[in-house]
Amino acid sequence: MGKHTIAVFPATGGIGGSTVKHLLPRFLSKDLVFIARHPEKLNYFVPKAVTLRRADYDDDDSLRHAFDGLDTLFLISYASVEHEHRSERHRFAIDSAIRSGVKYIFYGSLGYGGNPENNESVAHVMQAHLDTEKYLEECTRQHPDFAYTIIREGLYAESYPLYTAFFNLEHPVDEIRIPHDGSGPGIAWVKREELGEGTAELLKRFAHDPAGFKYRNQKVLLSGPKAYNLGETVDILAKVTKRPIKIRPVSADEFAKLPQVVPNFTYHGVDHSKLWTTTFEAFRRGEGSYVSPLLRDLLGRSPEDFETTINSSS
Repeated sequence: MGKHTIAVFPATGGIGGSTVKHLLPRFLSKDLVFIARHPEKLNYFVPKAVTLRRADYDDDDSLRHAFDGLDTLFLISYASVEHEHRSERHRFAIDSAIRSGVKYIFYGSLGYGGNPENNESVAHVMQAHLDTEKYLEECTRQHPDFAYTIIREGLYAESYPLYTAFFNLEHPVDEIRIPHDGSGPGIAWVKREELGEGTAELLKRFAHDPAGFKYRNQKVLLSGPKAYNLGETVDILAKVTKRPIKIRPVSADEFAKLPQVVPNFTYHGVDHSKLWTTTFEAFRRGEGSYVSPLLRDLLGRSPEDFETTINSSS
């Protein structure tokens, strides 16, 4: 393999940090560029030969040259549940990367929509991702030498508090109030660390054979090995905490007014708590239940199941 420069932005945070960790043993350090708002956070474990750059999604000037000299970029989404602002920030970053000469973008999307070929979702949080997926496709028509792969990162197991009214294993409650009765299609929970490992392996396979890479201009899904509905998810939380826990269905309005919910879904001064409840409708429609075999192939083993992940984190 000739020189092929791989970059990650943002390179800190959950998916970014775990991907960085698993890229390090797969590539020469001199071929890696990690870009983050606070790149100094990476100093303690990243070799000196790795290039660290500073950039911020909300700082246009920092993005204009952040991607200079790169071949391939793993672009992780802007961290919020907003729609328009996220979409605009993603477009700016993509445009900056293409102007800088980046020829290939892996985009870290989200595992809603069911089958990864589906281009629709009722979940508000998925709308910016769908916009970005569509924009990447448009970019291939405007720039014939540009290509992409969309990685729909499955809903990671450690994010279960978002869907259980911020249930806390260390301070468990007996009742979880959400706008869902717990039944119906499930969620193919996936360990965040394994999402990073699988993504790093996908990048490695691409870099080793770009011409033969079979996911060029396609969407893929990295999911866990089994779907658990919200009732089964809460049963596991009850088992881990050794106490009875039940779901109490409430209206979307009631959920949106819960004191622990509002601060977690407020971005740029706007409360998105009510919009967040669309995720529960997405679950009812089976948008989180699709189990893909790809992560197993990338890891060379079965992905960890939800109960094991939660037990190890308790």
